[in-house]
Amino acid sequence: RRRRMEAVVFVFSLLDCCALIFLSVYFIITLSDLECDYINARSCCSKLNKWVIPELIGHTIVTVLMLISLHWFIFLLNLPVATWNIYRGSRCP
Repeated sequence: RRRRMEAVVFVFSLLDCCALIFLSVYFIITLSDLECDYINARSCCSKLNKWVIPELIGHTIVTVLMLISLHWFIFLLNLPVATWNIYRGSRCP
């Protein structure tokens, strides 16, 4: 039973990490559009700000799942990034 829970946790973590990587690529593409003057700063901020909270939630869920499933090393690896996302999310309007 414990092995099944670990498998579910890691499969969910893999899918969540894929989504977070997709968001990172989207952020980079949007910022490069801003740099090339394809979009203005206000449009760039509105596009990126709506994805900060979902990114925060996705990363926090994975971090909490690693804590609950007692994967301490992975939890400690995720903790600084989760802390940064919480700090960044608290600054969003």
